Amino acid sequence: MLAPVRKALVRQVRATFNDRSKGEKPIPASDDALFPHGSVIRRVHGDVTSMMVGGIAALLTQMLHPKALAGVWDHSGVAEDQLGRLRRTARFIAVTTYGHRDSALAAIAKVKAIHAQVGGTLPDGSGYRATDPWLLAWVHAAGAINFLDGWRRYAEPGMSDGDQDRYFAQSGEIARLLDADPVPSTRAEAERLIREFRPELRADDRTRAFRDLVLRAPPASLAEAPVQKLLMSASVDLMPAFAREMHGLSKPFLPPMVRGATYGVARTLRWAFAGERYRATH
Repeated sequence: MLAPVRKALVRQVRATFNDRSKGEKPIPASDDALFPHGSVIRRVHGDVTSMMVGGIAALLTQMLHPKALAGVWDHSGVAEDQLGRLRRTARFIAVTTYGHRDSALAAIAKVKAIHAQVGGTLPDGSGYRATDPWLLAWVHAAGAINFLDGWRRYAEPGMSDGDQDRYFAQSGEIARLLDADPVPSTRAEAERLIREFRPELRADDRTRAFRDLVLRAPPASLAEAPVQKLLMSASVDLMPAFAREMHGLSKPFLPPMVRGATYGVARTLRWAFAGERYRATH
């Protein structure tokens, strides 16, 4: 009786992450990936809901750095193609986590080639380059901590300190291949690095415009609107307090209700994908 519902959910999620007009399909998990079966990073990156919540929180946190925001604002066309950016990011994470190592290294090389073409001038007249190792370190640290905290909140609240450190060590391998420096190898190092970046972060008219672009993005359909609104609220709730405050955002009304409903979505999608050969994006 429930099989059609399960198949419909899987189909809908895969349609979100894979552009069928380009022939995109879920990336198969390889036995010869950068990270072996059982790796913490494969566990964290394999959950659809927590990665979506963590991904939105990560993006809003990352964009508080004016150079990171400028790179996206000036070069990505994010205002016109938010879904495309979501898909590209999700596929990069999937292929570098689960895909064959040759595909993973090719994806990393492609991103580095794109970074080499991204640069410009900030509104204050200072320059920026996407190849800047320090800037790449910020993007990595702010992303990793939100992905991990999304997993802890909606999948594994009892995750050990050791596994959290292993996640940073493993995700740091990809960051180093992208030429980020320094790269934290433990949670404590990541938190310390984020504190070091705090004086460089800014909230201004462009930051607020980007925030609204993300949080007020129109849903793909009316049916998806309630879930999208819920996931946005969960993302704001998940963000580090300093990032939420800089964006002028408040914790959602009744956080326990937001978290409970989001956990319900997460459990439903895990049920839908149980036994599938591939998950949503891999």
